[in-house]
Formats: sequence, C-alpha cells, structure tokens
Amino acid sequence: MGQYTNLYLEGERIEMIPELDDIEFEILNCLYFVEPFEKILEEVDFPANVVADVLKTLIHKKMVVAMFWDEKIQDYKRSFIYDSDNMNSYSYLATKEGLLAHNSRG
Repeated sequence: MGQYTNLYLEGERIEMIPELDDIEFEILNCLYFVEPFEKILEEVDFPANVVADVLKTLIHKKMVVAMFWDEKIQDYKRSFIYDSDNMNSYSYLATKEGLLAHNSRG
C-alpha cells in the first residue's frame, strides 16, 4: 500500500493513481455497483474482519464510500458517517478514484 502509478495521456502525466494490493483489487472488483457487506464476503476469499479493515482503508483513501438504504426515497444514499465497528450494516460503492485505481492495475 502507499505506492502510486502515474497516468499518462499523450505523454503528459495527468494524475497519480494509488497502486492496489491484491485484496484491495478484489474488493474493488465487487464494487462497481452498490453491494452489501455480506455480498462482498461471498465474492472474496477473506475473513470478515480482514474485509472490514480493507474497506475502512479504502474509505480513508477515498476509493470507496459507505452507503445506506433510505426507505423514504427507496434508494441508496451516501453515508458521510459510518460505524466502523458495524461494517456489515452498510453497503459499499467504489468511487471514481477507486475505479481508476482498479482499472489501471496492469
């Protein structure tokens, strides 16, 4: 973690993209659409506590956002605050930054 890759367009560096380790890559692979914590656990081969810790890291890196179901509008809304002790209470979605990092991995 902590490594960056430069993104180039016509020879000019335009952005620094964080490099992902294998578990970060696998989790982001699940988050092109809003997914509940339990569904992520079904998709990756890591224990719940490890997945929760990686999600916290990805949220901190602004690569993932926590989401909650809003009954009033019958849709997911971004949760700007989340309970890090109850990661299974939320759903998750990759951000633009997370998708760029995921798609730039070679």
